[in-house]
Amino acid sequence: MEVNVNKMKTVRWLLIACLLAALSGCQEKREGNLKNTGLLVQDTINDQGWADQGYKGLIKIQDTYGNEVVYKEKMQMKAEIKQAVEEFQKDNVNLIFGHGKIYANLFSQISRDYPKIRFVSFNGDSSGENATSIHFRSYAMGFFAGMVAAKMSRTNHLGVIAAQEWQPEMKGFAGGARFQKKDIIVDTEVMDSWSDKDQAIASFKRMAAAGADVFYPTGDGYTVPVIEEVKRKALYAIGYVTDQSDLGRATVLTSTVQNVEYVYKSAAEQFDAGKLRTGNLQYGFKEKAIAMGRFSPLVPSGFQKKIRKDIEEYKKTGKLPNGKSIQEHAQEDVQ
Repeated sequence: MEVNVNKMKTVRWLLIACLLAALSGCQEKREGNLKNTGLLVQDTINDQGWADQGYKGLIKIQDTYGNEVVYKEKMQMKAEIKQAVEEFQKDNVNLIFGHGKIYANLFSQISRDYPKIRFVSFNGDSSGENATSIHFRSYAMGFFAGMVAAKMSRTNHLGVIAAQEWQPEMKGFAGGARFQKKDIIVDTEVMDSWSDKDQAIASFKRMAAAGADVFYPTGDGYTVPVIEEVKRKALYAIGYVTDQSDLGRATVLTSTVQNVEYVYKSAAEQFDAGKLRTGNLQYGFKEKAIAMGRFSPLVPSGFQKKIRKDIEEYKKTGKLPNGKSIQEHAQEDVQ
């Protein structure tokens, strides 16, 4: 009996192809707007802070949708950002996160040239039919952190090591501290950098020498190094962006946490469903975008309960413990 070897091979490969198609989800295609996702960061995703959280948010999207994700680091100049967008477009990316304020204005400028891509930035002013800027309502988290810092300060002297002058959490921290203790001293030094470790540590040493004993380093690349210095001096710190209690619960009183992964996933879900709004969007405690981290056991339990209660009241009413809204504080700052 003659056997047609070529015919058998063809049948075998057809069977294998069908099996692979079934395993790879060749069933009905998922409906939704989202294709692939891109991320641009100013420095590196390994900063243990803001950019690291952006990268984790990107991976969360991939885990949820099974799509391709791409990212580029050290993206600060307009020409290189535009080049990155061109490359992303070739990779079938239609949702791009620019992980910082610097991307908001540029995205507003170039978004019209890429009508099939949705551009998402953070903490800046956004315009354009396919551009969105997400704002963390960070004044409130700074306010509650300031209350904790003032409560725990033995010298009535706090130090804020800020990355940028515009950070709302910096002003909120001072407001909360002075609400807790009217006579407290709040020193602030602005680095004009998210990652200058040497400058931030030098600021810490100056403030510590002047008597500050609780520090709030609000940067990306320098927060952890500063907290390590605080620990060596047996002083206190407030963590930033992530829950940094693992750096030492006798050092980190609490942390102001920005749930970046949650916000990324939320933005992707809205975009996929065709519901992501353009313009400037506000995310805060109520939207689960911001939270306070674990408290140090050194913070009195009664005070911990008070802060938690104050946060719940703020979520319901929009009023901070001093009876004012964030909008009222913003008007005072302008005046």
